[in-house]
Amino acid sequence: MLGGRPSSSNRALVESVWHDYEMIVRAARLHEHGEPLKIETVELPEPSEGEVLVNLAFAAVNPIDRYTAEGSVAPEGPMPRTLGFEAAGVLDGRPVVVHGEGLGTARDGVWAQAAVVPREAVSDVPEGVDLREAAAIGVVGVTAWNVVHDVGRVGSDDRVLVLGASGGVGTAVVSLAHATGATVWGQTSSAEKTRVIEEQGADRVIVTGPARLSEELGDFEPTVVLDALGGGFVGPVLKALAVRGRLVVFGTSAGPEVTFNLRQLYRKRISLLGYGGTALTRDEAARRDSAGA
Repeated sequence: MLGGRPSSSNRALVESVWHDYEMIVRAARLHEHGEPLKIETVELPEPSEGEVLVNLAFAAVNPIDRYTAEGSVAPEGPMPRTLGFEAAGVLDGRPVVVHGEGLGTARDGVWAQAAVVPREAVSDVPEGVDLREAAAIGVVGVTAWNVVHDVGRVGSDDRVLVLGASGGVGTAVVSLAHATGATVWGQTSSAEKTRVIEEQGADRVIVTGPARLSEELGDFEPTVVLDALGGGFVGPVLKALAVRGRLVVFGTSAGPEVTFNLRQLYRKRISLLGYGGTALTRDEAARRDSAGA
């Protein structure tokens, strides 16, 4: 545990939303899937064994939060409930981040002034890291680390294609893949985002949609494709992948429904792998935290 105390600015943020221990807070609540959230006051329960009360300062907004609000993730979750998968705040005078453990899906989340959360969902923030920044890096950092290392097993001999390389997770994926010594290409649909991908270490950036992906790749034969897009990109990616290549899917921004030639998958012995943060076990989350992800 890293410990430390929040900066004066962080303390002021927390104090501005938490004046006394009445356990009455304002929260963003989901009452019906597909409908706008309602900002309302709720009474927090007394923390039970294994739970802690965290005073929250900032919360992140992730795709999983939208999917949850729409009902495509955790449709069986309790209603109404507070949404929010990750946030940063203060616990016992020290800065922390909270996420996972069913927050916002199986139980009330962290889009609130304070929340009662499982102790396992709490990680300390290193000294000097601002709570605003800490709130936005948890899911992004964990996803990128696991996609590159645990699932994709990217090494220095790999040729990597990152689809959706200009996104929040995509830029982190490019950086981590580059750090392994692999050759990394990044894909984006916007020429304006080329520079930020290059700054993360991409050896080349291609600006294209699925229709011209094969043409833009040319002779580049990736051994690993890290895919945040899905949709129409899957077919040309399978065609481009090297024999025994690995396709790691961790998002479907271009669409969840795909069509591809199954023969390309088995004839080239391609591994199709998926990553979803909500499926992390507690042991996996503990390894993540100890690695500093």
